[in-house]
Amino acid sequence: MTAQETEELTPERRSLLRRAVGAAAIGNTTEWYDFGVYAYVAAYVGHQFFPGPWETVSAFGVFAISFLLRPLGSMFFGPLGDRIGRQKVLAITILLMSGSTFILGCLPNYDTIGLLAPVLLLLCRMVQGFSTGGEYGGAATYIAEYAPNRKRGFYGSWLEFGTLAGFGLGALVPTILILVLPAESMESWGWRIPFLLAGPLGLIGLYLRSKLEDTPAFKNLEQSDNLARSPLKSLVREYWRPLLILMGVVVLINVANYTILTYMESYLTDTLQIPEGREYEVLVPLLLVVALMMAAITPVGALSDRIGRKPLFLSAAICFIVLPYPAFLLISQGTMLTTMLGLTLLGVGHLQLIGPLAATLPAMFPTKVRYAAFSVGYNLSTAAFGGTAPLINDWAVTYTGNSFFPAFYLMGAAVVALVPILLMKETARKPLMEEADSPGTSAPATG
Repeated sequence: MTAQETEELTPERRSLLRRAVGAAAIGNTTEWYDFGVYAYVAAYVGHQFFPGPWETVSAFGVFAISFLLRPLGSMFFGPLGDRIGRQKVLAITILLMSGSTFILGCLPNYDTIGLLAPVLLLLCRMVQGFSTGGEYGGAATYIAEYAPNRKRGFYGSWLEFGTLAGFGLGALVPTILILVLPAESMESWGWRIPFLLAGPLGLIGLYLRSKLEDTPAFKNLEQSDNLARSPLKSLVREYWRPLLILMGVVVLINVANYTILTYMESYLTDTLQIPEGREYEVLVPLLLVVALMMAAITPVGALSDRIGRKPLFLSAAICFIVLPYPAFLLISQGTMLTTMLGLTLLGVGHLQLIGPLAATLPAMFPTKVRYAAFSVGYNLSTAAFGGTAPLINDWAVTYTGNSFFPAFYLMGAAVVALVPILLMKETARKPLMEEADSPGTSAPATG
């Protein structure tokens, strides 16, 4: 009897579920630790690898280019996870992610090896992007296939707790270094320390994942000899409608994610023009909002188990249509209090998206294509709208002078996402779709 078949968990099953959730979430922590670190030290990376007037834009450009590898990674790791198992692939992805981030911290700069420095930086980011393409979809699938039907939102929200924890840690470490180290030390070697810490973080995740078995859903599929021979072909041929719905929803999720969590530090620093020694006026509000979101994420996930996923997604889209302009108006006042209030307004909508996220997207597809479907759809949309968000926002604000552009960008993404959200079907408290179900049956297609 699996966790999907009964809500009464034995102590052994509950312990296994907690370990599965923890092992899956730490990969997301590692992934977003890297994003947080890169966002907070982007200016230093620009100085070290792209000397000249385009330093920060070039650094964000490399960040965006690395996202082009995510769809390729998803097309490789996603089908592989549907053929050989979720656990094996997740062990590979966390090793590649943390390893590439660690190596980035060891790279010589432009003054040392010239043009080879930005080339190596780009190569590290591309490996990171390729491996990340198989990480989030696999981790969400892993948790969804372990969690009880009536608590899938609660357990899935821990994956996003890992996202916020990773970003928070990735923001906290550079913040401490910036506040403690002299500017010259931070410029010469201090920026490397956060990247180097990804090494031990990844080793911990690899150890935890190596101790787990595969999910009951995958093992049942394997024992019944129903594994898809070509998951990608089955996905495109049979499940293209829910795939398009997923990609449409992810547009808003990613524009919000990478605007709020990745770009905002640079935006606040440049827009508010904080003088040296007062960086805390930007960094502290960001960290406090992330901490508040961490405290609220699992209650929001549990709420989706009670009222459904779709109401929260609709509410989130409405929040991102209504709240970004007043949020950025508050931020533009330039005080710690108004910055905190503005970021909190953005966080209200974002929480409603990411709280039920890991419970929603895996439920759109059957076991035989679930890993591939989630990974491919999520990462195609992420490459187009997620990784480019910091670059587009930075370019627009810098070269048009419109400091409210990120607000309009969020609002536009929310309008686009309304259509696929309205097309979603509710699957809260229902079993995951099985192989016998097809997109044309009455079985739930989304949730």
